[in-house]
Amino acid sequence: MQRILRQQALSGGIPLLCRSGMMSSGCRTFGCGKPLSWNCAHPSTAAPGHQNERCPLGREACGNCCVEAGNSRLLLLRAQNQVLKKGVVDEQANSASLKEQLKMKDQSLRKLQQEMDSLTFRNQQLAKRVELLQDELALSEAKGKKNKKSGESSSQLSQEQKSVFDEDLQKKIEENERLHIQFFEADEQHKRLETELKNRLEVLETDAAQHQAVVDGLTQKYIDTIEKLQNDKTKLEIKSQTLEREAKECRFRAEECQQQLKNLHADLGRRLDDSLCIINEKVPFNDTRSSKYNALNVPLHNRRCQLKLRDIAGQALAFVQDLVTALLNFHTYMEQRVQIFPIDSATDTISPLNQKFSQYLHENASYVRPLEEGMLHLFESITEDTVTVLETTVKLKVFSEHLTSYTCFLRKILPYQLKSLEEECESSLCTAALRARNLELHNDMKKITAVFEKLHVYISLIVLPSTKPDGLLRTNYSSVFTHIAAGLHGFHNVMKEISKHYSQKAALEHELPTATQKLITTNDCILSSVVALTNGAGKIASFFSNNLDHFTASLSYGPKGGTEFISPLSAECMLQYKKKAVAYMKSLKKPCSDSVPYEEALANRRVLLSSTESREGLAQQVQQSLEKIAKLEQEKEHWMLEAQLAKIKLEKENQKLQSSLTGQLVEPMPENSVLPNTAEQEKEEAIKKTSREPVKRMSLIGMLTMTTDSKEAPDAKSREDLIKNHYMARIVELTSLLQLADSKSVHFHAECRALAKRLSLAEKSKESLVEEMKLASQSISRLQDELTTTKRSYEDQLSMMSDHLCSMNETLSKQREEIDTLKMSKGNSRKNKSR
Repeated sequence: MQRILRQQALSGGIPLLCRSGMMSSGCRTFGCGKPLSWNCAHPSTAAPGHQNERCPLGREACGNCCVEAGNSRLLLLRAQNQVLKKGVVDEQANSASLKEQLKMKDQSLRKLQQEMDSLTFRNQQLAKRVELLQDELALSEAKGKKNKKSGESSSQLSQEQKSVFDEDLQKKIEENERLHIQFFEADEQHKRLETELKNRLEVLETDAAQHQAVVDGLTQKYIDTIEKLQNDKTKLEIKSQTLEREAKECRFRAEECQQQLKNLHADLGRRLDDSLCIINEKVPFNDTRSSKYNALNVPLHNRRCQLKLRDIAGQALAFVQDLVTALLNFHTYMEQRVQIFPIDSATDTISPLNQKFSQYLHENASYVRPLEEGMLHLFESITEDTVTVLETTVKLKVFSEHLTSYTCFLRKILPYQLKSLEEECESSLCTAALRARNLELHNDMKKITAVFEKLHVYISLIVLPSTKPDGLLRTNYSSVFTHIAAGLHGFHNVMKEISKHYSQKAALEHELPTATQKLITTNDCILSSVVALTNGAGKIASFFSNNLDHFTASLSYGPKGGTEFISPLSAECMLQYKKKAVAYMKSLKKPCSDSVPYEEALANRRVLLSSTESREGLAQQVQQSLEKIAKLEQEKEHWMLEAQLAKIKLEKENQKLQSSLTGQLVEPMPENSVLPNTAEQEKEEAIKKTSREPVKRMSLIGMLTMTTDSKEAPDAKSREDLIKNHYMARIVELTSLLQLADSKSVHFHAECRALAKRLSLAEKSKESLVEEMKLASQSISRLQDELTTTKRSYEDQLSMMSDHLCSMNETLSKQREEIDTLKMSKGNSRKNKSR
């Protein structure tokens, strides 16, 4: 095995290895620069071209160089060694088998060559003998001519010898020819076998090269996979440690929760005992224990049940509307069919029976549409503010009456419908198959009328609790609802049968030679209406069956803890108390200020924390400012109105004063005075001058300068107005100063509060960051310790695995060599035996 590896290493297949298992990549450490050969460890098997070249620093330095050069790739080569050994062993096995085959072919070739040599030798002997025989024959013929007469006996003898020789010659010629043919065939077979073996050898060499490339790729792939698995192992170990820590925390929390649960159970048990003691000691009479007394209590208003019932009623209304539309279409199209089949009313007169039947069918809307109206009234009567039970559902009676009228309508038209079908069967155009379909429809019409009568009976029973409280026992409510559900399912089944039979009948009628386009269209319309009826009946049946439990459980309920059912009087009391409770809650409820949305609050959190004022403070200031502005505007409008009124009063007073002055001046003078005296005129002028001069008056408010006039002298009221205006001006000025000081104080307060908040938040963030830093440093140190221990353990494992792999490879190579030597010895023994 070592010899084969050396040959492959010398031919460039694998890198050279020293005895220590290291790769020799060149003596570069000490500056030799020459490739390391087997002279480093195996001088007897040196590479060609380097047999006499030695490392300048000696064998020990070269060995150290090999060790240092191979340390970098030791792990890689140890990982590749097993795969490479396996490939080499496979190639050795193939080459050994090829060598065995080649030896066998060589042996067969040598045998054939020996046989050929013996044949050529014998041919030469025979040729010489033939020549001698020919010479003897010629001599004997010559002698025979001379001695023809002398010896007849000798001629006869020579003739016999000649015939023997001819036979012997002929046999030898045939044998020679056969041997030539065998030799030619063996030669051709040998050449063909040689070419096949050469081709096979080339193919095997190419396969070996490909296998070597695949082995190299797989080796690299396995190395990458090992590294990846090692990384995954490290991650999984870290994850397992974290999961263990989390498990410990969860166990600790579970223990805490169990302890809290125990404490809670003990607390609740103690409270229950206290409550029971208080109830037994303080409550003299418990009316909920007696059903007779509990029936007098007012039950609770179940709003959720009311909403559910309204939703169910809305769905039922939609289904009934669809059913009503389908019934209207069915009766209308049936009327059209009676008009055109079996006799068309446009061309001939139909029978009196069909005329009456058509007349009744024409009145279907007056019986069918009230069903929708009754269901609509029932839906409108069920609201959130009502109590919907069978005892209080009065509008259900209206729907029951409309259903009664429609059932009577069906009873009225049933005989005519049956007779019409019989008349169609008696017609000459009716075939046997069509007659069978008509008979099936005959039975179906009876069934549909019976189903509606059954539904009418059970719905009239449901109406009894609201009209006659003792007409239906409360224990029979669930059975009545169950029978209604069964009746609806029966209605659906009958409609499916009608749809099936009528579709068959329409198909048979379309095949009739007298079938008109009007009849075909009418049949299609009847089929569509029947299909709509079938779908509507199925929806109503499934809807009622799905809500059957809710109907039986919620349509009758009573006081809490009692078994009695509610009465209309209790329901009315319940609604009154509910209205009072709602009014009381509305009076207690105060309008909440508009809050900031959660997303906006999260987005503006940092801004709100870092700003000098919070948004709420600013909003309050703005709101207060708006309120103050509104008040000031109101006061401004008030004082403007006051000013206008005062101005109007002043104008009125001035007008009165002027009118009084003008009246005094216009008074008649005495007869004896024609002209005033000059002295009196002078006196008046002096009075006017003195009256128009300004006069200064002192008061508590201050000094007031005014002109005294005998005609327009200020009174006490004008003086009060001046005082009032002066004080109002002073009040306004002081108010503005107060508001300015108030706003400044609010601003400073908000700023101080924001700064204090920021300081507290900064301290908290500092503490949290310090704790996080401590935890991070602890985790870093722990991870470093784990990394070093993991790295050390992995290195130890890898070294142990590599040593074990090397020992296993050495033992494997030894076993392979022993097997090869045994095979060779066995082959040689067989050859010796064959020889």
